[in-house]
Amino acid sequence: MVKAIEWKDGKVIMLDQSRLPLEVKYIECTDYHIIAEGIKKLWIRGAPAIGIAAAMGIALGAQDIKAKNYREFIKGIETIFDVMLSTRPTAVNIKWAVERIKRLLKERRGESVNRLKELLIEEAKKIHEEDIEVNKAIGRWGSQFIKDGDTVLTHCNAGSLATGGYGTATAPIFVAIEQGKKIQVIADETRPVLQGARLTAWELMQAGVPVTLITDNSAGALMKKGEIDLAIVGTDRTVRNGDVANKIGTYSVAVLCKEHKIPFYVAAPLSSIDFSIPTGDKIPIEERGAEEVTHIFGRCQIAPDGVKVRNMAFDVTPAKYVTAIITEKGAFRPKDIRKLAKKDVNLDEFRL
Repeated sequence: MVKAIEWKDGKVIMLDQSRLPLEVKYIECTDYHIIAEGIKKLWIRGAPAIGIAAAMGIALGAQDIKAKNYREFIKGIETIFDVMLSTRPTAVNIKWAVERIKRLLKERRGESVNRLKELLIEEAKKIHEEDIEVNKAIGRWGSQFIKDGDTVLTHCNAGSLATGGYGTATAPIFVAIEQGKKIQVIADETRPVLQGARLTAWELMQAGVPVTLITDNSAGALMKKGEIDLAIVGTDRTVRNGDVANKIGTYSVAVLCKEHKIPFYVAAPLSSIDFSIPTGDKIPIEERGAEEVTHIFGRCQIAPDGVKVRNMAFDVTPAKYVTAIITEKGAFRPKDIRKLAKKDVNLDEFRL
């Protein structure tokens, strides 16, 4: 699997995904501001991966805090929290990582400042390692929905590049292949930044998975021809009622699947479920710069000067279009997602 990010020798090594597939370049991050810039500029993207990046950025920045005691240390690290939280508003994993680190610091407030700095590095590495295991579990639960001979449609990129490794939406595909199933993948290009064309197609080819690239507006025609058996996508935030925020265009794919009676699955690690938000219309939707739409790679202009642009990075797919949400704890109907917030609940009662 391709590594999107790792902690190595006191630095964070990040793959600059904005250069793929034409160039494979890793960036050595020695300052948390570089990591924040990387999240904003899509050097690293995907909800789990930017959660890991945020945790590593916090740990990296904490090493330079000059503090004599816990109170001074917390005052210094609050600035780093704010920088990370400001990078991308829709993906909940950054907030999740920050809150997890805050809990750790509160629980270990009796430790020395030097020990707290060590603990933050350990926690960032732990978040990374846990994510890989979560992805594999999603793969095991999700592979049951893929039959031998199926063709799977995926949107945007929710593979190893978007996670700690193995991927979310791609995990069921990888596990199904490991189980001996012969399957094909169709990746749509995912305008305007082309994560499907540049990233998903590339990493599936690197892994030897049969993949065909299509334009975004081809999916409906292929469904009508019976050439797509199911769709699996990732998510940047799932809310309590089962509504899902994912890369712009996901909603259109879900509606097409519903019309053609094709299952539409969402791979959602529990860390990406925001139980504090009741419905999808409360999810903040990031809007990005016009140049992503008017230019390719920021260089080749494809639209007239001065044209007005709306560049929503995400859309929300209502729960009614989602067949099941696949988590590391099992696959569930969207209406049952709220039950995952309860402690000591018997998941077998509503797991698919």
